[in-house]
Amino acid sequence: MDTHFPFVDWFRHASPYINAHRGRTFVVLVEGEALGAERGEPLIQDLALLHTLGVRLTVVFGVRPQVEAALAADNIVPERANGRWVADAAVMRRVEQVAAQQRLWLEARLSLGLPSTPLHGVELSVVSGNLVTAKPLGVREGVDFDHSGEVRRVRAAAIDGLLDHGSLVLLPPLGFSSTGEVFDLDAAEVARHAAVALEADKLILLGESDGLRDEQGTLLRQLPPHDAAPHLERAAPDGELARHLQAACAAAREGVARTHLLSWRNHDALLGELFTRDGVGTMITRQRYEQLRPATLADVAGLLELLEPLEARGMLVARSRERLEHEIDDYLVIERDGMVIGCGALQLFDRTEVAEIACVAVHRDYRGGARGERLVEALEQRARTRGVGALFVLTTHTVHWFAERGFCPASLDELPPLKRDAYNHARRSKVLFKVLD
Repeated sequence: MDTHFPFVDWFRHASPYINAHRGRTFVVLVEGEALGAERGEPLIQDLALLHTLGVRLTVVFGVRPQVEAALAADNIVPERANGRWVADAAVMRRVEQVAAQQRLWLEARLSLGLPSTPLHGVELSVVSGNLVTAKPLGVREGVDFDHSGEVRRVRAAAIDGLLDHGSLVLLPPLGFSSTGEVFDLDAAEVARHAAVALEADKLILLGESDGLRDEQGTLLRQLPPHDAAPHLERAAPDGELARHLQAACAAAREGVARTHLLSWRNHDALLGELFTRDGVGTMITRQRYEQLRPATLADVAGLLELLEPLEARGMLVARSRERLEHEIDDYLVIERDGMVIGCGALQLFDRTEVAEIACVAVHRDYRGGARGERLVEALEQRARTRGVGALFVLTTHTVHWFAERGFCPASLDELPPLKRDAYNHARRSKVLFKVLD
């Protein structure tokens, strides 16, 4: 008499996905609520299983509920603004303590190898460290956020090296600055930036919600970022779903092929999404059509729409329609599905081998995907073909960004005479130069 084992059928159906996921890079966000509940242990075992199946795994973990509990125990009520708490010295001390405790707990659970446990015989190398660079939020709308920060850069090369050596990488919601400071970060933003920087095949966000639903309550299995935008507008502005959906849409626009919204409350969510045909959550897939090309007069309206918010914030000098039309041949644009999402200009000066890179801008929904770098590199190449020996930029907000790309501080005297005479002293723009190879 034959004995039927249902799991054997599941295993047979899962085998194509096991093969497809081997060697792929996944970034998984696990919110603090998942680790604080009884779901924590099985979820960690599922993550370890993915690792043993050959997935290159980076895990970002949240600490919000644990920090809130620690603050409440000490009768500390943090100031809040724009959905974030102000991480002053007292708050930051608890954030650091809880993050360290959570990291150690995760490392201990991933090291468990007793014969009675699912991880028996599995040896995992778990690595964490200063892999995320951060910058302060600063003062916004009159609120000084102190040590609340935002992601500046993810050290993708370092993480890739660790993954290549078979390690599982843990990223806490913390970032480090070049001045030796530690900043409190949003875990969803850390996951998003990590996925983009690593060019991950998947970004998986485990939270309370099991995905997006239509007006009839039916779970939406798959949709592009454009169709997900209305759901973001309806979500509670400071809620977890809004944070996850914003990260998912941004990651999709910035090059991550697939982002999954899953609920940690469903014990089968992670494996069910990855190893079954229909999945159990919502998958957001990226739109692919994008090109960098010379601008034409037909792009002027799109350029005005792109530049206006940055001009209003004082980041760029205002440019009229007439000026853009007159200088349109100086511009390169990044177009995506008919929309101008990035631009930059190379402006030459008579009888000089020095040119200006100006008006480098990327739409806020498409930042983080190296589009700014692509624009500057293309403008530098255009300059070389035109015999330009050096470039300069005038900037008030992006000094560090240009410095990281080889531009060095310079004085006004080094500018071409026409540019020096037209310099706006009220803006106090910094001057940076770069000598081309």
